[in-house]
Formats: sequence, structure tokens, C-alpha cells
Amino acid sequence: MPLPITKSLRVLALSASALTLAACATVGPNFQTPAAPQGAAASGYAAANDPAPRTLNLSPEARAAGPWWQAFGSPELDAAVRQALADSPTIAEAEANLAKANAQLAAVRGREGVQADVSAGAQRQRVNTAAFGISGFPSPTINLFSVGGTVSYDLDLFGGQRRAAEAAAARAEAEAREADAAYLTLTGNVALQAMRIAGLRAQIAAVEQIVADDQRVIDMVRRAQRAGGEAPSAITGGQAQLAEDQALLPPLQRELTAARHQLALLSGRSPAEYSAADFDLARLSAPTAVPVSLPSELVRRRPDILASEAELHEATAEIGVAAAAQYPNLALSAGLTQTALKPENLFNYSASGWNVLTGVTAPIFHGGTLRANRQAAEAEARAALARYQQTVIRAFGQVSDVLSALATDEQSIEALTRAQGSAQAGVRDAEAAYRLGGGTLLQVVDAQRQLSRARRALAQAEAQRYADLVQLYAATAADWRTSA
Repeated sequence: MPLPITKSLRVLALSASALTLAACATVGPNFQTPAAPQGAAASGYAAANDPAPRTLNLSPEARAAGPWWQAFGSPELDAAVRQALADSPTIAEAEANLAKANAQLAAVRGREGVQADVSAGAQRQRVNTAAFGISGFPSPTINLFSVGGTVSYDLDLFGGQRRAAEAAAARAEAEAREADAAYLTLTGNVALQAMRIAGLRAQIAAVEQIVADDQRVIDMVRRAQRAGGEAPSAITGGQAQLAEDQALLPPLQRELTAARHQLALLSGRSPAEYSAADFDLARLSAPTAVPVSLPSELVRRRPDILASEAELHEATAEIGVAAAAQYPNLALSAGLTQTALKPENLFNYSASGWNVLTGVTAPIFHGGTLRANRQAAEAEARAALARYQQTVIRAFGQVSDVLSALATDEQSIEALTRAQGSAQAGVRDAEAAYRLGGGTLLQVVDAQRQLSRARRALAQAEAQRYADLVQLYAATAADWRTSA
């Protein structure tokens, strides 16, 4: 009568599963979220004498709807960031690493339960009767058919498998946070390149205007020469200034080209196949309210800090894995095999064979390897804790640096705006005096040079302020996922 193999295996599997109650000890330290460095308890980021932005509302509640980069009011920037998020190889790599970590976690967790395997085979072999002390009989050649299954379970008495699963879960968490960090870094870098392009275009426009002003001065001198009011040599100074200002354009154009190429690379395209809209400072609007979390909240929000914390969790769990290897281990297994000389007899009761095994392994002597492995795991956990603390401190420093930079940006823009207004008035006065005969060409050239410097410096300062605002959003872990 055929034996119901499937039912038998199910009974064996259920019996082995019931033994999970025997595993109750888990060696190694339990992970606890580390205490943040002392700076996390502060109410802000600035040092005692740091300048603070006056025109920005810095508050955790100062959140606009939508992704953070939309706070700059630029449709071109929004399109560029979304394209980069869709096509960047950096994002694809981060997502693949996360998928890999999740698959590895599933594999480790799968080893914690009952393991069942089915086998089947057919072989042809010659039986040597003389080997069994039987003489006078020929050695026959027979066919041997078999089918069966095994069920095994590792009781994990001291929690090595559970700690391994914990470490794998922490690794998956770290990869998820790394993916968040990759998104935040990418969006920040795209926005930075956009601000750089806008600033360079503004500087180029300023220099082109300066060149046009230089040419206007030269034309004014030529008109004076034709009227007999200026010597032929007077035009030399104006032509020299024109050539000097024209020489400012190629370096700026080279920087602009490089910025456009970098934006293409961030978007996962080669420069030849990428075409981005030009960004313009005049089409950007600086947000007046920026969400800046308190240090204690930043520790729970910045993805690099959370990734570092997950890596510390992983290192702590690995101590338990190494510790469990120093203790005995108990594994249970059961097998059922049907063996017959003919296929039609394979499922007869007489063809049945079974076994139940209990295996105990205990480390006796490994030359100090197991102890050294545990010591190495403990040292790695201490290193992971130090890296976590350094990551937190570095994050606080980045926010502090950007806030100070924004304060100086405000001061620079205010001063340069006044300087540009004064320079423009100076040019008008110098040109008027020259036309009326009360001034010299040198005074006109000097006034024009001052206006040149003021225009360029103001464009640079405005672009830098936008760049610093981008860095502030990135440093304070602005949420890119909202409606992105």
C-alpha cells in the first residue's frame, strides 16, 4: 500500500516547527539608539559670534507645499530636477542596492525556519557479491530507484541566526536611508548647477553690457575727434579698456559650458544628447521662509545620519552573530526515502525507509579564531558609533556654515547694490562732464571700470545666495518626496 509521502513530510515539518519554542536565548548586546552628541540639545546651530540671516524666516513650520526646489519658483528648475530623478544612474544604483539588501534580508530570514527538500534518483549499478562473503554467485547488475524528502531545523539555541537576520534588516534600513540621501544629494546638486548657470549667465550679460559701454565711450571719443575737441591719441585708452573687458568673456563662457555639461551628467545624459533650458536669475525667486529643524529633530531626519545609525545597528547585531558561534548548536532533521529495484514497487510500504537525527556541534578549539572574531565585531561596533557621532557633528557644522554664509550673502548684496547705484551715478556724472568739457576721458574710463566691477560682483553675490539657499535645504534634509 503506497505511503502518503506528502502527508508524512507535512507531519515532520510541523513537528520540527514546534521545536522553535526551545530556542530562547539570544546572546550579544541589544541595539539601542545612541544618544546624540551634546550639540543636539541646543536650540540652534550658530556659535556665539556667528552672524544670522535677517531676512529669512527659519522655522520647522516654514514648509511650502510640494518638493523643496519649487520654493524657488522656477519651472525650468522643476523640470530639470524631475528629469534627473527619472534618469540618473545614481538613483538607479541606489534603488538596486536597496533591492539587493531586501533580497538578502529575505534569504537570511528564510534560513530561520524549517528547511525541506525533495530528492529523486535512478541508478544502475553492479553488486559485487564477493564483497558480502557470498561466493559462487555472479555479481548482478541492477537498477535502483529512489524518491524521498528531508526536513531540517536549526534550533538556533543562542540566537546566531536571529542576530544575522537583525543585521540584515539593519543593512536594508541603511540602504533605504542611503537611497534617500542619494535623492537629496542629486536634487541639491541639480539645483546648485542651475544656480551656477543662472549666475554665470548674469555675469556674462553684465560683461557684455560693459563691453557695449566701452564701445559707446569709444564712439563718443570719435565724435569728439571729428569735432576737433580731442586728440587722435585719446581713443587709445578706451580701446585698451574694451579689449580688457572683452577678455573677461571667454573664461565665463567656459565655466558656463562646464556647468551645462555637469547638469547633463547629473541627469544621466551625455552633453551631446542633453538640452536644458537656460536658467535666469531674474526668473528665480528667493524664498523668505526656509524650514530649519532644531538639532534634535535633524538627527531623526537627515538620511546620512539615519543611515549611519542603521550601520551601527548592523555592527551591534554582528557581535551577537560572532558570540553565538562560541556556543553549542543543536539541529534536528528527519528523512523519508522510498527505494525499490523496480519503479512500480517504489511506493510500496516495504520500500520505505526513514531516519530522525539530532546533531549537536560545540566549538572546542579553533586557535582563538572565534574569540578574535567577536573582538573584531566589538571593535567594529565602536568604530560605527564613532562614525555616527562624527556624521551628526558634521551635519550640525554644515547647517551652521550655510546659515553664516547666508548672513554674509545678505550683507554683500546690500553693499553691492549700493555700490552699483553709486557707480551708475558716477558714470553718468563722468560722461556728462566729459561731454561738457569739464572732465577727462580717464575719469569716464575709471567710472566705467567701477561700474563693471559692481555689476559682476552683484551678479556673483546673488547667485551665491541662491546656491547657499539650496545648500541649506539639503543640509536640513528638506523632504524631496512630497509630491515629487
